[in-house]
Amino acid sequence: MMKLWKRASGALKDRKSLFSIGFSRKTSFRNPDLDSAIIHATSHDDTSVDYRNAHRVYKWIRSSPTNLKPLVHSLSSRVNRTRSWIVALKALMLVHGVLCCKVSSVQEIRRLPFDLSDFSDGHSRPSKTWGFNAFIRAYFSFLDQYSFFMSDQLRRRHRKPQVESVSQELERIQKLQSLLHMLLQIRPMADNMKRTLILEAMDCVVIEIFDIYGKICSAIAKLLIKIHPATGKSEAVMALKIVKKATSQGEDLALYFEFCKEFGVSNANEIPKFVSIPEEDIKAIEKAINGVEEEEEETKKEEMEVEEEKGIILVERPELLQTIITDKWEVFEDDLCFTCKENTETDQHRKYNVDPSPLPLIVIDEPVYFTHTLPDLITF
Repeated sequence: MMKLWKRASGALKDRKSLFSIGFSRKTSFRNPDLDSAIIHATSHDDTSVDYRNAHRVYKWIRSSPTNLKPLVHSLSSRVNRTRSWIVALKALMLVHGVLCCKVSSVQEIRRLPFDLSDFSDGHSRPSKTWGFNAFIRAYFSFLDQYSFFMSDQLRRRHRKPQVESVSQELERIQKLQSLLHMLLQIRPMADNMKRTLILEAMDCVVIEIFDIYGKICSAIAKLLIKIHPATGKSEAVMALKIVKKATSQGEDLALYFEFCKEFGVSNANEIPKFVSIPEEDIKAIEKAINGVEEEEEETKKEEMEVEEEKGIILVERPELLQTIITDKWEVFEDDLCFTCKENTETDQHRKYNVDPSPLPLIVIDEPVYFTHTLPDLITF
């Protein structure tokens, strides 16, 4: 009886929304026909999905970029007003389909125009709806990041064409692995979630997993060819982390598909064989890292040897005079490098001529004691 009342109440809300659209005018932000299709595609009926009206929305988006603003306005208004997990989930499925249209105007949205990160159903007790709330939050988190990722990739393609560097490829693979991890969090966790709408949503998730995991495998296969001893250490270390994570995610995917098959997701009936990274490829990356480290050690060793060769070696020369530091002017003998000549005009001024040959360094046999402050010392 309660279920019938909820369905009747939801149907009444949908009719009220459709009735109010009939009085709205078409503007740059409003399209009554598009609004009507969105309301039908996101109805309160949890027994089915209105794919006919969903495809009408996709057709409008593909036909002209000007339909993007009315779509964003209508969807955000619909989602922000609802407290029904059914409407929220249908809206997310509709957005997922819009993002898959691969239209450049859609990929410029960046983040989703609404926030369901803290969604909570307001028509039932939390003990009955916690699983649906968690499902919607996880689905929203993935789509929000996926939209941002697609927008970022589109902007890079629109820039000056250039060959993607190894570090950029590694960064892209890491983002794809992060998206795959978020997809694996979308799953029904409560016992009361075996509903038609949940199964339909899981079919969409499984298809997306195939797509993203395929991109990861393809990117890794191309990347392994570029990793060699000449590759930078940071790139090789990052590549090793990616390869190890891909192996771990392959195991997680096998468990996820097994769960989906038991739950009744039709697209998971045939569990694919997930590609494992060959051991020789992992060893090749480790060898590249070790090769870079050995090369860095050899370079440091060579630099130290060069510094040692450049170092000053003091040789004891007893036949030479000792160096004495004093605060008084001294006159040296002719066999030393400095010679002094008296100036004829005054006894207090002298001119010093320096021999261009270097002054040999000697060792002082006896310690020299400094009794003056730094400004008092004069160094030649």
